[in-house]
Amino acid sequence: MSITWRDAMSRALYGPGGFFVSGSGPADHFRTSVHASPAFATALLRVLTQVDATLGHPPRLDVVDVGAGRGELLLALAPLAVGVSGEPAHSGRSGLIPSWSGSPETLTPTAAARRSSDEPSLVAARPTLAERVHLTAVEYAPRPENLPEEINWVSEIPRGITGLLIATEWLDNVPLDVAVHTEDGWRYVLVDPASGTESIGGPVSPDDLDWLNRWEPIPTNAPAAARGLTSPDVTRETPHRCRRAEIGRTRDEAWAHAIRQVSRGMAVAVDYGHLRDNRPVDGTLTGYRGGRQVPPVPDGSADVTAHVAMDSVASAGAEVAGCAYSLVSQREALRALGADGGRPPLSLAGSDPAGYLRALAAASAVAELTDPAGLGGHLWLRQPVGIPLGPAVAR
Repeated sequence: MSITWRDAMSRALYGPGGFFVSGSGPADHFRTSVHASPAFATALLRVLTQVDATLGHPPRLDVVDVGAGRGELLLALAPLAVGVSGEPAHSGRSGLIPSWSGSPETLTPTAAARRSSDEPSLVAARPTLAERVHLTAVEYAPRPENLPEEINWVSEIPRGITGLLIATEWLDNVPLDVAVHTEDGWRYVLVDPASGTESIGGPVSPDDLDWLNRWEPIPTNAPAAARGLTSPDVTRETPHRCRRAEIGRTRDEAWAHAIRQVSRGMAVAVDYGHLRDNRPVDGTLTGYRGGRQVPPVPDGSADVTAHVAMDSVASAGAEVAGCAYSLVSQREALRALGADGGRPPLSLAGSDPAGYLRALAAASAVAELTDPAGLGGHLWLRQPVGIPLGPAVAR
């Protein structure tokens, strides 16, 4: 029986035995920025320290990873946070994060010099970042075995977050409906979960129509084949017969809900995405299994994903937060955070061959993160809540 894509994705991904709640986890099926290089986690640590400073170093600093997989990002962040005593680890031009001055966790000599002579010589040290950070993974799958006890595992985004909320390739797996523009207007695309065969359903709801009119307009000068169907059947063998649209309203609602859980701090979404003026005519719905791209059959055996209308999501979050956002490519974001993928100096090969090889490997991994044709083409959405937006991080 054919059902809407939203219902089919919900069952296939998050239902009993669904792709994200069973098995060994999504890392066995596709590669994300978290898996590509530790520089990704190091960059996020730098964002965290900036947010921490802006918040005034609260006694509890939350880091909430939404769509945490099997906890890979928090597992990478935890030892980095423990090692912070003023600045993240760095390794020159290895492609990781360089050091910076004026760290929020240390007392600078200038500040120390301002103490009056009658003040105590010993000042109570501020608790370190590691002592204040509170790590939470949000995921429907059961808690993995051997996950460190300092990482909390929950199925819903907690309320009252003070700190950093991270959503890395989460929104692309929020179930959505698919529509096609026919001579009678927008209609839902239905799918048989067992085979992936599609057919046309009824007219879209008023709410979905409003979203489509705002975020997925049909160009008035588009060819007739792009504005209406010439056949009642919708198949992937004839993708250019009609204009398909993935209705991002559910992603907007999911992101707005996430923003509402942040009392003060920053929410960062990193995902495949597109903008209003460059929506893919045929949509982006696809599947991944075992490291390969496969047809999007929503039977629970594969990831089913679609790129995110990031401008729509950003607008929904800004409406909740009541302040501006930043939306840039991952390449721009990571370079602003110091990950440039630069090769280590050749002189290092003579003085420290093993170190040179390690640095070269790290630089190659960062190059993958910043490749505009791959992970570097992801979009970074930064949404502050109750704090200034500020730069990504001054280098």
